[in-house]
Amino acid sequence: MSRTGNVHRKTGETDVAVALDLDGGPRDVSTGVGFFDHMLAALAVHGGLGLTVRAKGDLEVDCHHTVEDVGIALGQALGQALANKAGLRRYGSAYIPMDEALGFCALDLSGRAFLVFSAAFPEERVGAFDTCMTEEFFRALAMNAGVTLHLECRYGKNSHHMIEALFKAFAHALRDAAAMEGGGVLSSKGVL
Repeated sequence: MSRTGNVHRKTGETDVAVALDLDGGPRDVSTGVGFFDHMLAALAVHGGLGLTVRAKGDLEVDCHHTVEDVGIALGQALGQALANKAGLRRYGSAYIPMDEALGFCALDLSGRAFLVFSAAFPEERVGAFDTCMTEEFFRALAMNAGVTLHLECRYGKNSHHMIEALFKAFAHALRDAAAMEGGGVLSSKGVL
């Protein structure tokens, strides 16, 4: 069974292509925003994902449209890859320390989109990445993938470490939730 998703999203602000394989594969990310590339690469490695992202956006404005549209496309690709939820573990959670920062993620591959996000970043930017875009990225991903997603940076002093802890916590929680255990859909209703 193929657990892949492919999305091409083109707007007046961005041109984004995402290829995702939940079971691994090549990893190649290029968005024009160096720190964001670093976070997406960490997501792929720690999530055990095959991930290709090609994004061109109006970076002369700022990183907002590029980051958000990658989140939309990645969320849609994840939704495609999870289309048949039979046999999924469904739930995942992880605490990830990154030096002085501690990130936490809990998620449910329920088909019900929701985001709870709690993090107060001390710096406004990490490189060309606006730290406020961390929440926007995960909101776009959760809403387009149909994932109930709770993310919290319990504490930290360095925005780079705090954001990286959140991306890695999400990756590990997703890896667990997307694991195949066999059987039907994990729900007393019989459907998700």
